[in-house]
Amino acid sequence: MRILYSIAIWFYGAAINIASLFNDKAKKWKDGRKDILSKLEQAFKDNKTPVLWVHCASLGEFEQGRPVTEAYRAKFPTHKILLTFFSPSGYEVRKNYPVADHVFYMPLDSNYNAKKVVEIVKPTIAVFVKYEFWFHYLRALKKNNSAIYIISAKFRADQYFFQWYGGWFRKQLKVYKKIFVQDDNSEKLLKQIKIDNVVIAGDTRFDRVVNIAEQAKPDELIKAFKGENKLWICGSTWEQDEAVIGSVYSRLQESCGKIKLLLVPHEIGEKHIKQVTDKFKAVKYSAATIEQAITTDVMVVDKIGLLSSLYQYGNVAYVGGGFGKSVHNLPEAVVFGIPVVFGPNHKKFNEATDLLKLQAGFTINSEEDMYKIMGRLFRDDDYRKWCGDAARAYIYEGRGATRKIMTELETVTKL
Repeated sequence: MRILYSIAIWFYGAAINIASLFNDKAKKWKDGRKDILSKLEQAFKDNKTPVLWVHCASLGEFEQGRPVTEAYRAKFPTHKILLTFFSPSGYEVRKNYPVADHVFYMPLDSNYNAKKVVEIVKPTIAVFVKYEFWFHYLRALKKNNSAIYIISAKFRADQYFFQWYGGWFRKQLKVYKKIFVQDDNSEKLLKQIKIDNVVIAGDTRFDRVVNIAEQAKPDELIKAFKGENKLWICGSTWEQDEAVIGSVYSRLQESCGKIKLLLVPHEIGEKHIKQVTDKFKAVKYSAATIEQAITTDVMVVDKIGLLSSLYQYGNVAYVGGGFGKSVHNLPEAVVFGIPVVFGPNHKKFNEATDLLKLQAGFTINSEEDMYKIMGRLFRDDDYRKWCGDAARAYIYEGRGATRKIMTELETVTKL
């Protein structure tokens, strides 16, 4: 199985190299790894202090690892922190993240790369976030006697660990010193396959979004844009989301009175932003004046990194992605005490299921679903407030994962 895994990794790398000839994201993936081992050697050649290595697949996983990274930095300010990403969408946004001493792409998981990276970095602790299971790296870290963890992990019965052919993969799970999972079901699944190094810690994103909410700064442009009106914030939207939103918004304006619409697309390339602004007859956030913000009904945010704090101005949120691969970050919206609506592809996320049970979140399958739900939320102020209060309480009650993880990391670091 190890040989088959190595062959599969090689073919994956070859496919990315071919795709880089005509795909910009693949090109960044390839170019970002050029001379990566030499760069790592230069970064760590004189290091004599303990090293925390945090690896994230992309930006979403970074947000889950961030609370632990920042808590570790506060506790051990003289230690080195290496942050790595697998995907360009994470690395390109956070390559200058000031809490980490070094930010790199993770070299592909070959036997050679893993041995060299661990030999160079010599991590005291390695933290992988959520779904990162890399055989060669785990093996090299174990030989280095690094303390290996995975945090905010979530396991499902359809994953290969729990299939008849999953024996080899299950062995990798025993390498972790502790597996910090989000929920009871993950612990149950792991214990069924004799994996006992499990701690139910919850989701570190809850700690992160509470911190964002409590430190959110005012945005005078959005404040002027909203004025005394109700504001519908649609975050991390894709084309499928925007098609439904456009139809529903015009109907809501007729049935519920004046509502302002703030669109924050997931992709903010110039072409897509133009398509959205033309479709909604909207102004761009980056170009809008206070006067334009006051008089326009729709604004499109064309900057990265603002969404999590802009939710503070919303009355209702729609979080995109649920008509595509999967819904995006729900906690960063509901922490501000607003009900949230999302598409049908949400089954992988505990918070979506929990919010539905609490009636603080709503899922839709069609334009008509969205219109009915949004109509009630905007017309019934008491109902909207009740939903929002339940959503906020859910997030605040779910805090604490970072503290549980840090208690473990502090114990290891002091050994």
